[in-house]
Amino acid sequence: MAQQAYMTETDNDGSGPERPTSRFRRLAHRLLGGWRDDPRIWRRGVVTAVVALSLALVMLLHSRIPNRVGNLGSLTETFLPWLGLAVPVLLLVGLLRKSATALIAVLLPAIVWLNLFGGLLTDKSGTGGDLVVATHNVNADNPAPAATAEQVAASGADLLALEELPAPAVATYDRALSGQYPYHAVAGTVGLWSKYPMSQVHPVDIKLGWTRAMRATVATPDGLVAVYVAHMPSVRVKLKAGFTARQRDKSADALGEAIADEPLKRVVLLGDLNGTMNDRSLNAVTSQLRSTQGAAGSGFGFSWPASFPMARIDQIMVKGVEPESSWTLPRTDSDHLPVAARLSLDTES
Repeated sequence: MAQQAYMTETDNDGSGPERPTSRFRRLAHRLLGGWRDDPRIWRRGVVTAVVALSLALVMLLHSRIPNRVGNLGSLTETFLPWLGLAVPVLLLVGLLRKSATALIAVLLPAIVWLNLFGGLLTDKSGTGGDLVVATHNVNADNPAPAATAEQVAASGADLLALEELPAPAVATYDRALSGQYPYHAVAGTVGLWSKYPMSQVHPVDIKLGWTRAMRATVATPDGLVAVYVAHMPSVRVKLKAGFTARQRDKSADALGEAIADEPLKRVVLLGDLNGTMNDRSLNAVTSQLRSTQGAAGSGFGFSWPASFPMARIDQIMVKGVEPESSWTLPRTDSDHLPVAARLSLDTES
């Protein structure tokens, strides 16, 4: 009697490269296989679970982290969104360890992060707006000031604020911008270029001993707007001293006082605040104004450093006007990215 042969087909007919779906099934089986019959899934991964819970507590209670030692609280808040990168890492560790305890624990930091920053993942940009504003820390060592000015002006901004202006370069910036902006004023190292008339221009004392902030009344077609331009002192991260930001914090308090005393209802703040909206040390300013990026932007809008943006320290903030959209502009020869916003002047001045 002839022997009958049987042949089993493989997913790829026994030849050729393995299909991606087959590789995915093998990986899924390796990660998830045997969980049901493994009594240790609740005992493994305790360390991973503790790390996940600690991460959730840091994000949830970041405002309670004290600033007494190296301004640790402000440092954490500056880079707070990046703590979310630990969530997928912990998830992968939990899968590799086949730990149900770790996987459940990882849900907590994921939920906290989404509660804090999930709204920034959606595009909230609108199409309206009466006024386009932009701000840029141009860097005192900028090798191409004229080109930088022209790049930012190409955004179509009606108001353009520049910070870190070295005195010898002011004339260069003015020549590059004069064709589009008939009105401008410079106070110390900050300046404002406008398509609309300006009045009541004066420096704002932010307790530095030299001028790095100014205020102007801009007469837009829709009414008067108080425009502030500011460049807060720099902060440093040092091994022994930690996050050194005392002078920045003092200047932020002074700027907050000036804004609180502003008689006009419409207020726009443009500048490099050397801090994020999460940094409690800027509360004197951030408690009074809205961030255009948070209200009408798409994504986090990180602006510094330009080579690999990790934080939004260049801010556009408003009161008495409605943000319609907010975005970062293409990189220039500065170490910061320019940022811009479109505003709706729909309230009475």
